[in-house]
Amino acid sequence: MSGTDRDLIARFIEMMAAEQGVAANTSAAYASDLLAASSLTGGKLAHANADNLVTLSSHWRDLANSSVARKSSVLRRFFGFLHEEGFRDDNPSAALPKPSQVRALPKILDTKEVDLLFAAIEAKLTQPAPASTDYRLSALIELLYGSGLRATELVALPRSAIVSDKPFIIVKGKGAKERMVPISNRARQAVGTWLAFVPEKSRFLFPSRAGHISRIRLFQIIKALAAEAGLDPTKVSPHVLRHAFATHLLAGGANLRALQAMLGHVDIATTQIYTHVDSSRLVELVNRRHPLAMRALTRGATGSNRQS
Repeated sequence: MSGTDRDLIARFIEMMAAEQGVAANTSAAYASDLLAASSLTGGKLAHANADNLVTLSSHWRDLANSSVARKSSVLRRFFGFLHEEGFRDDNPSAALPKPSQVRALPKILDTKEVDLLFAAIEAKLTQPAPASTDYRLSALIELLYGSGLRATELVALPRSAIVSDKPFIIVKGKGAKERMVPISNRARQAVGTWLAFVPEKSRFLFPSRAGHISRIRLFQIIKALAAEAGLDPTKVSPHVLRHAFATHLLAGGANLRALQAMLGHVDIATTQIYTHVDSSRLVELVNRRHPLAMRALTRGATGSNRQS
């Protein structure tokens, strides 16, 4: 097997453990399925195209449907990870067998839950002597929720990325493609305060000994904040805050095309998932808040007053 496959599979397993708290046994099962698929593709799973995946799935013909569904699910997640992280420009997983199941909507936080996160940060910053990491936390969360940055984009921001008099930054996303992302006044203020703690010689806005803080460290920071805010840590991650940014902005009247540009989605179909999330909330709103929800349903022709 190629070193590339081994390395990327290991990164994927590490991400799943950090972001979703996947148990050791589940991680081992994921790794086993991916390593087996890599072997069947001659050690070139990470570079497989649609035809390769069709050939790969032909080896599963004698397996139970549940096993095929599991293998397909793991591979879809793996290719989604490769695409999301910029290791490849496309996602060929549409060629995999499709289990008959409803696509899950992205996890999001409602505005009250987001308020709890910011309240926990405010409590830290109003202490007599806040730690420098508290100011870093404020800048991280303001940028994640206020601009919808991907975790990898956020941790790799250069020290000079955000200028006090410019309401936007240029972000290099997937496939080294650049896009312009608006930055709120709150985020610029939080970053400005944090910059006082960043060495001037630092290349990155969020430095560490190895260069910049890792994606895994970012997950840990956010899950710790969630616990302090009284939220379930398994429900909160950088990607969930990105989802919240998109959903709440759309609910506030944002244009879908503008949101697509801000998120850096190549295909607007990817952005449209947020319209489904918002629609489900609209249905709930209609059922609970619309004036008709307060009116009793009038009996129809089958009622007791029907005349024969």
